[in-house]
Amino acid sequence: WELMPSLISSRFPNVRDDQLERIAGFVRHTLDPNLPLEDDIVSNPHRPHEEIHAYMPDLGDAKPFHDPDQLKLCKLMSENYETIKEEYHALLNDMETSGNDRFQSVTSMNYEAGWKTVVLFYNGHRIPDFPYHLCPVTTKILETVPIAGRIAGFNRQKPLTGIPLHSDGNNMWLTCQMGIHVPEGEKAHIRVGPETRHWKEGECLLYDTTFEHETMNASSDEERVVLHVDFFNTIAMTPVEIEIMQYIYSLREEFMKAEGVAKVGAQVL
Repeated sequence: WELMPSLISSRFPNVRDDQLERIAGFVRHTLDPNLPLEDDIVSNPHRPHEEIHAYMPDLGDAKPFHDPDQLKLCKLMSENYETIKEEYHALLNDMETSGNDRFQSVTSMNYEAGWKTVVLFYNGHRIPDFPYHLCPVTTKILETVPIAGRIAGFNRQKPLTGIPLHSDGNNMWLTCQMGIHVPEGEKAHIRVGPETRHWKEGECLLYDTTFEHETMNASSDEERVVLHVDFFNTIAMTPVEIEIMQYIYSLREEFMKAEGVAKVGAQVL
């Protein structure tokens, strides 16, 4: 991290200093986690500021849910809902015929919460030997955004299960989910901060996971399936900032691999 400013200057020699101000703020907060955060994080009871571990200052006002209509990603997902659903079933059929169950838990809480994922991307990378030929449209749509350092794929939640209340500590990422299979009667919901929304088939929810959030599938016999993608906040961040952050995270990942640091979800790599 102490070398990061010089590495950035070397890799991006034509970027102006004023374009690097928020990147510099991110690096400063990484080097000194005790630096103060902005008031809108510290004073918001729904944004546990003590859990913030990756922070870029001055990204503007945050809110639990964003309007999905402002992103081309959400429009593409909804317009191609039927095709995406068909590709999800193609992956299910492939797992059944091959005996290779690709559903896995990718966070420590999923085992008890009944939430598992068919991971298409991890840490922004494609998965080696994944049958992408079975889901070409889904893959192409997901790659229209700068996928961030978590996951993109199909999440399913068993009946009568839910993800417990938690928050994610990176304010540079947004999460989009589109309902693929949703129990009837508004039985599957997510609460983000003080707001609760219900998944609907073919419709997107776009939200900020630095707000505390929890989910529930109250159906007694139907699972809930969504297409999920974490990506850099293209609403608040500039293309240059995103490109630099992708470079920083790629360096971090290579360093962690060299150090032999175990990562959540390493089983998919």
